[in-house]
Amino acid sequence: MSVIFAGRELPVMRAYFAGIFAGELRMAEPVEPTPDVPYPNAWVLGQSDTEAILRARLAELGVRVEFGTALVDVTQDDTGVTVTLHRDGTPETVRASYLVGADGGASAVRKRLGIAFDGSTDDSIKMLLGDVRADALDHDYGYWFAAAADQPMTGFALSPLPGARRFQFAAPLADDRSPDLATLQDLADRHGPEAGLLLSDLSWITVWRPNIRLAQRFRDGRVFLAGDAAHVHPPTGGQGLNTGVQDAYNLGWKLAAALGGDPAPLDTYEPERRTVAARILGLSTELLDKLVDGDEDAMRRGPETRQLGITYRSPTDHGPLVAGDRAPDALLHDEVGRPLRLFDLFRGPHATLLRFAPATGAPDAELSALAASGRAGYAHSGIRTVDIRRVDAPTNGSADTDRPACTTLVDTDGHAFTAYAAVPGNHVLIRPDGHLAYRW
Repeated sequence: MSVIFAGRELPVMRAYFAGIFAGELRMAEPVEPTPDVPYPNAWVLGQSDTEAILRARLAELGVRVEFGTALVDVTQDDTGVTVTLHRDGTPETVRASYLVGADGGASAVRKRLGIAFDGSTDDSIKMLLGDVRADALDHDYGYWFAAAADQPMTGFALSPLPGARRFQFAAPLADDRSPDLATLQDLADRHGPEAGLLLSDLSWITVWRPNIRLAQRFRDGRVFLAGDAAHVHPPTGGQGLNTGVQDAYNLGWKLAAALGGDPAPLDTYEPERRTVAARILGLSTELLDKLVDGDEDAMRRGPETRQLGITYRSPTDHGPLVAGDRAPDALLHDEVGRPLRLFDLFRGPHATLLRFAPATGAPDAELSALAASGRAGYAHSGIRTVDIRRVDAPTNGSADTDRPACTTLVDTDGHAFTAYAAVPGNHVLIRPDGHLAYRW
């Protein structure tokens, strides 16, 4: 199952203030898809469902997630990392080339390395979040129950999750009550009695405090931090999990390159991802402040929360699309007219070389030159070559049809040439994580 299939769009919210229906609002106005940005809007999926999809994909790749396992010690040397684990209380030693600490805000890996977790914790605010079922509500909508529009902290919100009339419940927690179904039900009865809600089937719950922190560094030798171990965010804006997944995608192909003999890409992980995390931490904190202050705009979410503008470009680079930018999509057709999207071709652990025809030189020679220039890290998992020609271009282009990794596509409507600001002869190398590596 994919995230696209399992998720749903952001709902229209029905607001009730002091028990009276006050109207409908959208957290964000929907944006029409375009050829280069086919998924421009936020997509909702519960954390338990997201985790299930990730675990299922790992199982397909032969990886089993182990629970009941705690890290108690980390040591490293020039050739690898030694980790001491306790699995259900039984000690175990593991040796690996690299270690990724993706073990949450209380990261044992980060603490063992002595990496400072700069920021603040505000114990005066607590948010209770839980995924529950509420049969009495129309599942096509979200709901906001509050004393007034300028008092968002006196109430709760319910956002629909895909399937079985499930909602994510979110409410301030003013005391030390247990995070359980009974507490959720009491808050619903207190702040929205007119709805007559009966909550059931609690599948996930947590108490969040404004613990807003950023690790001083994301790397220590052969050990890396990712996700909440490296940065913890307010839940406002849905930025935290998305940022953590991007950490993993950014780091994954670089680890593959290092294991293949080219550790140079690993040097880019911290400067790329820590910069993004710092910026998004500021955004989610600003949204939290609006909520606490009773800003009438506190529930609004702008395009900056969609994370589609994330780039690793150098400040000295200018232009519509340069190295570090997110690679656009485009709808093309193969030579018998079947539609193909660039995003479908990018999917996987490989890099992708786009050659805008007519391109000079043979693909193998170009890739050999790329490797010789010290950029072999992009080639470790293989490079898929795609020749893109205009619809009116001759069919006997430069593609080497004997190479199984080479695909020739027709830019039927000119979307690829436009999205990549390309002219014939341009080459664009796309990293495995969907960002531009180089263009020439």
